[in-house]
Amino acid sequence: MPAHTAQWPYPFWIAHRGAGKLAPENTLAAFRLGAQHGYRMFECDAKLSADGVPFLMHDATLARTTNAVEKLANDATATGADHTWAELSQLDAGSWHSRTFAGEPLPTLENAARFCRANDYALNIEIKPTPGTERRTGEVVAAHALRLWQGASVAPLLTSFSRDALQGARETAPGLPRALLLDTLPEDWLQAARGLGCVAVVCNHSLWSSVHVEKVHDAGLRALSYTVNDAPAAQRLMALGTDGIITDRVDLFSPAERVNR
Repeated sequence: MPAHTAQWPYPFWIAHRGAGKLAPENTLAAFRLGAQHGYRMFECDAKLSADGVPFLMHDATLARTTNAVEKLANDATATGADHTWAELSQLDAGSWHSRTFAGEPLPTLENAARFCRANDYALNIEIKPTPGTERRTGEVVAAHALRLWQGASVAPLLTSFSRDALQGARETAPGLPRALLLDTLPEDWLQAARGLGCVAVVCNHSLWSSVHVEKVHDAGLRALSYTVNDAPAAQRLMALGTDGIITDRVDLFSPAERVNR
């Protein structure tokens, strides 16, 4: 039996950054809202504070999704790596989205792990290093994930666009599943995924073709897609036989569609 037909522990549908655009991304409020829409797996981004605490944020800089410019007297180029977790934990990560979420804090990876484990949710942790910290971020995120999910029936899926970050994660926690994120398909894309010991490839959804999906499956890997926000794109990917969809539109895809997968 090909490896890709063996049991896969993750749901087909994955909520992007918690609940897509319906809540402030990468917050527990977003996770809770995604769960209210029936999702049982979430994608999030993890990077490091100045003192090495993994926390959830997508951007390299703080300005878009927090009040750091005001609270920490930062300019718009300040990064999470410029501040300790004690400083970052004081930021408002919800007001930028809407008044409903005013005061929502940045979560640590540990906060996210506790939420997911308490509710039996799966997590896709994208290792999102501040530029220049790729390998160390992969090492630290993997070490924390290994500790936080010790004894769990389903481990988190570690993904990254950075090969250095994935290599760091592999050397630190070789037993945790990894996947290579891709926005283009360089000549060595599949060899790179296999060389990093990945269990999956996660592509920009427009890159998948029947030939590419077949190559991934023949290599014993899974084919996942980001970020799929309309029904025709989702139907195309399902027809291709892909193995997972990351979406912002937790309000669009019905529970029935999710159950059918």
